[in-house]
Amino acid sequence: MKNFALIGAAGYIAPRHMIAIRETGNLLVAALDPNDSVGIIDSHFPDADFFTEFERFDRHIDKLRRNGNGVSYVSICSPNYLHDSHMRFALRSGADAICEKPLVLNPWNIDGLQEIEADTGRKVNTILQLRVHPAIIALREQIANAASDTKHEVDLTYITSRGNWYLQSWKGNEKKSGGIATNIGVHFFDMLHFIFGKLQENQVHLNDPTRAAGYLEYENARVRWFLSSNIDDVPEAARDQGQRTYRSITVDGREIEFSGGFTDLHNRSYEEILAGRGFALEENRVAIETVSHIRTAPIQSSGEMHPFVKKKD
Repeated sequence: MKNFALIGAAGYIAPRHMIAIRETGNLLVAALDPNDSVGIIDSHFPDADFFTEFERFDRHIDKLRRNGNGVSYVSICSPNYLHDSHMRFALRSGADAICEKPLVLNPWNIDGLQEIEADTGRKVNTILQLRVHPAIIALREQIANAASDTKHEVDLTYITSRGNWYLQSWKGNEKKSGGIATNIGVHFFDMLHFIFGKLQENQVHLNDPTRAAGYLEYENARVRWFLSSNIDDVPEAARDQGQRTYRSITVDGREIEFSGGFTDLHNRSYEEILAGRGFALEENRVAIETVSHIRTAPIQSSGEMHPFVKKKD
């Protein structure tokens, strides 16, 4: 049984980490969040120590280490812009890190973390849960077995509507979240690279606080993509049925169904990490480079545009 600490215990994704820690037979001994709405801890680890101040949490983790009861892993579910700092804390505390996506906001942050890994002998593990989804693994194998000169035509559409709170939170602050493409799209961009190979071209056709769209070309795919947190972008037929989200990925006109099987992907990710097969820093680089470019790239008014962009004209 390993001791875990968790940073960002009040966040949306934190319960999945608590469940994964429990389901893999390990123990959460300490948690941190400046927000004290963390009653969910009682459902999983009621005896875990909880802190709202980083300084007290830091002192507690150091005390555990000095007493021979140190944490083996620090799970990081904090806001995106804090991931880098919290991973550094984990490594310097003698623990491995398990970090939610996006790993960092900029690719050069990966270089600094690799240096600290080398200095401390500890490791950063990352949550790239779509890489362990059975449907995605099957699609990757299918693409790998296809003709090597094939460029598949892919449309990616993901709309996850958010209320007025979204833009008022850290998620609406590009310097803290990385913007819409980073915050809700980075795992899809990693998936595309994982399936279709090396990224060759990256065009941006739309980029504002609630929407982003563009064109990506990989070794084996041409991808038109559209991301949004705006309810108005959900197709009317879906809105009429009360849906606030819409997700579609088509490959050569065929819909790829992978909406099921999400509930245990964090458990599976933790199992792989504990077995020494976690996804390392370098495996995040292409996706982080992709979203970093999207954040600063000039908007192009022509090219292979997603149909939803054309509707906005």
